[in-house]
Amino acid sequence: MKKIAFVLSLGLGIALSNLSLPAVGSVPLRKVEIDQLGKLGIDKQLWGVNGEPADRKALLQAIDRSLRYLNTQSAAKAYRDYPVSGVTRDRVRRSLKRFRELLVSSESPAELQAAVEREFALYQAAGQDDKGTVHFTGYFEPVYAASQVPTEEFRYPLYRLPPDFEQWSKPHPTRAELVGKDGLLGKESPIAGNELVWLRDRFKAFLVHVQGSATLRLRDGSTMTVGYAGKTDYPYTSIGGELVEDGKLPREELTLQTLIDYFRDHPSELDQYLPRNQSFVFFREIHKAHPIGSLNLPVTAERSIATDKSLMPPGALALIRTQIPDFDQAGELETPRVSRYVLDQDTGSAIEGAGRVDIFMGTGSQAGDRAGVIDWNGKLYYLLLKK
Repeated sequence: MKKIAFVLSLGLGIALSNLSLPAVGSVPLRKVEIDQLGKLGIDKQLWGVNGEPADRKALLQAIDRSLRYLNTQSAAKAYRDYPVSGVTRDRVRRSLKRFRELLVSSESPAELQAAVEREFALYQAAGQDDKGTVHFTGYFEPVYAASQVPTEEFRYPLYRLPPDFEQWSKPHPTRAELVGKDGLLGKESPIAGNELVWLRDRFKAFLVHVQGSATLRLRDGSTMTVGYAGKTDYPYTSIGGELVEDGKLPREELTLQTLIDYFRDHPSELDQYLPRNQSFVFFREIHKAHPIGSLNLPVTAERSIATDKSLMPPGALALIRTQIPDFDQAGELETPRVSRYVLDQDTGSAIEGAGRVDIFMGTGSQAGDRAGVIDWNGKLYYLLLKK
């Protein structure tokens, strides 16, 4: 989705494990003993927990998408100079095929884990401290009301990538220069004429920039999906981080809903804070039912992650050990620590280094509520066949 992580590495991490990891310079992945897999725990969601439906089907779907990618020339190019010895496209592809066979044939999480321990090697991400500490955030695909024509109600446009974008001189115009501090520069904007669709809520339009895609409900009842098409050359600036720095919000309470509530109560401050993120994202209409990751394939809720693709193996099978929020029967948000098999299928502008992972949580407001609180530390491993 080329999205930009939303709850943004604000130093709220929690140490999750005392598993040792030898320091080996700046290598992003290093092999660890497979018996550490048992210490990480079993992916219980594959067979369902406490009567909840299992999601083996979702994982199988995500695996099949990665296999499709690994058969492309894009994958061949991505793995040609991969920096970790022994991590090749062929090995990643064979590993996925074998894991898929084991997932289909195993009758319990314990049986699957035992088979993985026999046949696979475990590689741990070096993390942000070279000791395996990985910071996790969450992202989602929002669903918002929109209009294909501007009206008094729908005033805030998303823009197509200008046809002459590659010829723009650098530095690029800032967000304020492109759309104005109030977001309403309109016909005076240097990108006027490239409007794709209009939203009624300015902050929600901004959130589409943050997430990199959205499903839009149009006024005629139809839906439209927009996705990332490009961005200007400025780094992303966290609006939440700016509010914390200014003492407007306490760091420990920073969530997506907190930000939505803050700007609902202080709408005039949008003019002050949104321009601080000088980066600007352009969009295109996507004629697919699911959000698309950086591998140009759909991502799967809770089974797709985004990492720095200059360091991490695209399309590969991974295991994350972190907290995944969910709602209990009373509607309260819980944050249990879990182990979960995932596929590395996306990237993002704020996802840099061997110590960052963004988890795709799905589409809609509930996915947003869950994604918006993920801001903690964990571990990231990749699984590859021993031979």
